[in-house]
Amino acid sequence: MGDPTIRSWRDLVSPDVPMLVAATLALLGGSALTLAIPQTVKKLIDALSTSGGADALNGALAMLLALCVGVAILGFFRAWLFVYAGERVVARLRRALFSRLLERDIAFFDQERTGDLISRLSADTGVLQNAVTANLSMTLRFLLQALGSVAVLFWTSARLTLTMLALVPFAAVGVALFARYVRKLSKKTQDALAAASTVAEEVFSNVRTVRSFARERSEIDRYATSVGEALTLGRRLALAYGSFQGVGGIAAFASISLVLWYGGHLVMRGALSVGTLTSFMFYTFYLSFSLAALAGLYGDYQKAIGASQRVFQLLAQDASMTSGTRELADVVGLMRLEDVVFAYPSRANVRVLSGVALTLEPGKVVALVGPSGGGKSTVAQLVSRFYDPCEGRVSLDGVDIREFDAAWLRKQIGLVAQEPVLFAMSLAENIRYGRHDATIAEVIEAAKAANAHDFISVLPTGYDTEVGERGVRLSGGQRQRVAIARALLKDPKILLLDEATSALDAESEHLVQEALERLMKGRAVMVIAHRLSTVKNADLVVVIDRGQVVESGSHAALVEADGLYRRLLDRQFVSN
Repeated sequence: MGDPTIRSWRDLVSPDVPMLVAATLALLGGSALTLAIPQTVKKLIDALSTSGGADALNGALAMLLALCVGVAILGFFRAWLFVYAGERVVARLRRALFSRLLERDIAFFDQERTGDLISRLSADTGVLQNAVTANLSMTLRFLLQALGSVAVLFWTSARLTLTMLALVPFAAVGVALFARYVRKLSKKTQDALAAASTVAEEVFSNVRTVRSFARERSEIDRYATSVGEALTLGRRLALAYGSFQGVGGIAAFASISLVLWYGGHLVMRGALSVGTLTSFMFYTFYLSFSLAALAGLYGDYQKAIGASQRVFQLLAQDASMTSGTRELADVVGLMRLEDVVFAYPSRANVRVLSGVALTLEPGKVVALVGPSGGGKSTVAQLVSRFYDPCEGRVSLDGVDIREFDAAWLRKQIGLVAQEPVLFAMSLAENIRYGRHDATIAEVIEAAKAANAHDFISVLPTGYDTEVGERGVRLSGGQRQRVAIARALLKDPKILLLDEATSALDAESEHLVQEALERLMKGRAVMVIAHRLSTVKNADLVVVIDRGQVVESGSHAALVEADGLYRRLLDRQFVSN
């Protein structure tokens, strides 16, 4: 089957093979012309040293000029094609990685740090971008130049070439040791940078909390500590590069000095001409420069190998939850939880739900109440199939929801949360998020039904107003009404309301509650609520405590039963 990393690169690069072939042809042509330059210089010097005449001198100069122009033109095409193809490959890699991450289970995001994932998309792919753009072009160029130089050197003088290459075995051992060290250190550095990115992402996402507790200085120190760890590793990496370059430079100059000493003796004995020794020196410089460049690039490739392993590891992982293929032509909206047992994958030994049974019927409102941490929001997440139950099943119209196409299933379900998330887009785009093909007239109609049109219409740019990251430019009540408009436009069969009015003031709650009543008509509704005004009008109240249904019935019946619901009512709803 071969190395999976190599297979992954092959799949990514295959669409750009024609461009890479053209770039390689330009590279071959440019390298051939570059290798011909010292031979032309040899003719030029021999013409001067042997008084070959003006014609020989002019001809050598014209040939040298033509070769330099040819190298420049072919170098342009080589660099352009390689870099552009590399940019396309990396863009394709970023799209594939982002798509793969977005397809992962919610449980994956419970266990992975957001900053670390962002680092994979940015820092790791940035390292790979250098490897497959300029570095790839330079590697092939210097490799061909080195091989061609060695071939011409042997053709020119085998004895002198063997003398010059005497130091190569020692250099090869040094390169191998350097590369192994750099690969390990580079992976640690990338991990440290990812940790720093995680700190930054967490702080920026919760900047209001940081500011309210006056924790700016401590967060700056925390980020500085993470960056400091990366800097310490970077210092070791820089020392390794500097040491390698220094030792490599000494080896290169020692090789050139050896060639000059031995070659000078050959010239004095008449075994070599001055022009031949000059061309030999040119090829020696070519070889030394190419080997030094290749050694530096080899270190970069070690970093790229570490980064690619991290990226392709994410690409290769399969989601533990698989989507079905089934869809229903006509959805009634009858949702059932049947003896559901559940524990979050990140805490597999902690049971959250135990034998929960619940039915949502079209046109009926079921309210879930209970102590915090009892499992109410978990029920909503199972209905949306963010997770699968460990035991039991969740069904829609009698069919296990695992059989349905996941995207189709979620189109049948609308969610309005306590803190609705809006994207940094316009109001119209946020309302249209669940139905991209909706017309602006449909968007406005949904906004009117959600009591959002009045405040939107007085904004300077109306529905084109940008809401900012997470909708920070809107008030809580405004964000809630936009979320309700989004759910209305989606027109789901099943509606989940997760404490949708608990964080609002009285005026906003009135507007939101009025919009919710319009939204709930004709749908199967599950409400997770702490407010009496929401719960008392529900068709069924289900009390969940410690992952189990402990009471169910109408508001009046549960009050009369004088159980947990009544105690919760006395404690939490008295202000209503």
